[in-house]
Amino acid sequence: MRTLGALVMTVLLIVVAFVAVSYVTGNGAWFSRSAPARSAVGTSGKIDVNAARERGADVGEKVAVAAEKVKESAGEAALTSKIKAKMVLDDYVKARAIDVTTNGTTVTLSGTVRSTEEHDRAMRIARETSGVTRVVDHLSMEQ
Repeated sequence: MRTLGALVMTVLLIVVAFVAVSYVTGNGAWFSRSAPARSAVGTSGKIDVNAARERGADVGEKVAVAAEKVKESAGEAALTSKIKAKMVLDDYVKARAIDVTTNGTTVTLSGTVRSTEEHDRAMRIARETSGVTRVVDHLSMEQ
């Protein structure tokens, strides 16, 4: 999940950088300062305005669904990052040995811990993190 969040952020930064450079240099077609000369375009038949509106509404709904999925993924990545940061800063938890995955507001901890105290501390860190409603325990004890 962290990889997906990082990928989304990287693509977003690349797009923003491209638009900014195009705007500053004036090379982007959408930033041209003079209106391009347009030639008349002929159509055969009649334009169905209602069908165009329906298609536009369908596209709008799909964009809204996609935006909600991106928002949810970003929220999950933020929750995972918060928990991992708390574990890294904790003296009793070996954060590199514990994987944190998030699905909605449910967090799953997996990996290997050295002791019962480390297990309990990792679970408590996850449970006490704002936004977490459930913690799934897939941690195992080191032998």
